[in-house]
Amino acid sequence: MKSKEEELLDGQDEAPKESLSWTQALLLTTAPLSQQISFSQVQQISPAALAYLGDSIYEVYVRMFYLLPLQRAETYHRLVVAQVRAETQALHLRSLTPHLRDTELEIVRRGRNAATGRPKRLDPEIYQQATSLETLIGYLYLTDYQRLTELLEILHLEK
Repeated sequence: MKSKEEELLDGQDEAPKESLSWTQALLLTTAPLSQQISFSQVQQISPAALAYLGDSIYEVYVRMFYLLPLQRAETYHRLVVAQVRAETQALHLRSLTPHLRDTELEIVRRGRNAATGRPKRLDPEIYQQATSLETLIGYLYLTDYQRLTELLEILHLEK
């Protein structure tokens, strides 16, 4: 009997199904947990809490994006850190802004206004934009996972 790791590595050489892009396949593997949260409950969650969730969802997405081709742990770390930095998240938010709906822009605004206390090395505006992106990701993760998938596919992560 093969371990899950062996099964995953065996399938690595197989061509991905043509109907799914690599990004779509990644996002399907990080699909929301079965826990159901009502829309009214989501509306009560603070922007800071949504950003907390969004930060982790975004990091998992980036880690999975760089998982293949197989690399050394140091390389994974370097690639992921470059993408989860506040400066890069701010750039990603700016690239997504033209694609956002009015409700999403409102979530971004709420996230920006909730961004308090930042690392000294960061410009406050950069920190606000990064927090806004994380808030949006957390919100969409809970309310519209398909839309989150669409927006993450727009991001230009480099292999």
